[in-house]
Amino acid sequence: MAQQETQPTISVKDLAAKFNWERVTGDEESLQRKLVTAETNRPGLELAGYFPNTVTKRLTILGDKEILYIEQEMDEVSQRRSFEFLTGEDTPAIVIAHGHECPAILAEIAIRKNFPIFKTAVETAHTIVNVTNYLDEKLAHSIIIHGELMRIYGIGVMITGPSGMGKSEIALELIKKGHQLIADDRIDCYRIHNVLVGRTPKMLEGFMELRGVGIINVGRMYGVGAFAHQTNIDFQIELVSFDGNEEYDRVGIEEKEYSEIMGVKILKMRIPVSGGRPMSTIIETAVTNYLLLQDGFDSAKEFEEMVLKKIAANKEEDEDNAALS
Repeated sequence: MAQQETQPTISVKDLAAKFNWERVTGDEESLQRKLVTAETNRPGLELAGYFPNTVTKRLTILGDKEILYIEQEMDEVSQRRSFEFLTGEDTPAIVIAHGHECPAILAEIAIRKNFPIFKTAVETAHTIVNVTNYLDEKLAHSIIIHGELMRIYGIGVMITGPSGMGKSEIALELIKKGHQLIADDRIDCYRIHNVLVGRTPKMLEGFMELRGVGIINVGRMYGVGAFAHQTNIDFQIELVSFDGNEEYDRVGIEEKEYSEIMGVKILKMRIPVSGGRPMSTIIETAVTNYLLLQDGFDSAKEFEEMVLKKIAANKEEDEDNAALS
C-alpha cells in the first residue's frame, strides 16, 4: 500500500478570513505568517513575567481574565516586557476575544514590529473551540494512499491492491449499485480527532479514470449522489491475485487482521480476485459482515460454536450408546 506524507499549512490571513476577525495591527505581509499547530495559548504566566517553557508557535488569545489582569495588575514596564515577548517572530498572531479593545501599549509594540493583532466579539471559550476545531482539520498531517475510497452502506471502505487489479472497475460497479465514490486512485488520508478521514483533491472530486475509456464524470453519469466529498475510513479491503497454492481463510475464524495508518487501526480483509468472481457483490457482503461485527455478531464464531456444540452432542450420544451396550 503506497503512502506519501504531506505537510499542510495555513496562513494567518486565511484563519482571520474564516472567522471574519477585525484586524487591529499588521499589514498584508504580516498576515502571511504560518500556523503550524492547532493548539492556542492563553498567556497567564507570560503576563506575570514568567517566560520559560512557553510554546511560542501557538496562536495567542486574550480573553476577559487576561485583559482584566493587564488593566488592573500590570504597570507600563511589565506590560512592555510581556508584550515584547508575546509579539515575537514565532508567534503567528494575537486574537482579542469578547469584544475587548487592544491595550494601547500592545498596539504600539505590534505596530512597530508589524505584528498582526485581531479582535472579535465572540466569547473567549467559543473562539478557542472554533479555532482549535478548524485548525485540527486544516493542519492535520496527511498521507496519500493509492486505491479506491467508497462509502458502502454508510461505511468508509478503502479498496487497495496492486496496479491492474481492476479496482476502478469494481468501484464503478459499486457506484452503479447505489454506493458513493469518495476517491479514485488517490486517497488523501488525515487523522482528525483520532479518526482517519479520507478525501481527494477538490479538482478530482467525482471523476474516475478507466483504462481504455479515459476520464469519466461520475456525477454527470450517475447523479450528484454518486460521490461524496469525504468519509471516515472504517474498513480496508485488500485485493490480491488468486493463487491456487495459497491457503485462504475459508471460514473466517482466523485472527482478525488490522492496518495501522497514522496510528489509527482499521479492520483489514484480504480478498482474492479471479476471473468470474462478482467482486462488487463480494465486497458488499464483506461490508455487511463488518456491520454485523460492529454490532457484536461474528458469523464465523457463531458457526464455530454450532460445530463445537454438534461435536459435543455427538460425543455425549456416543458415550451413552457405549454405556448401554
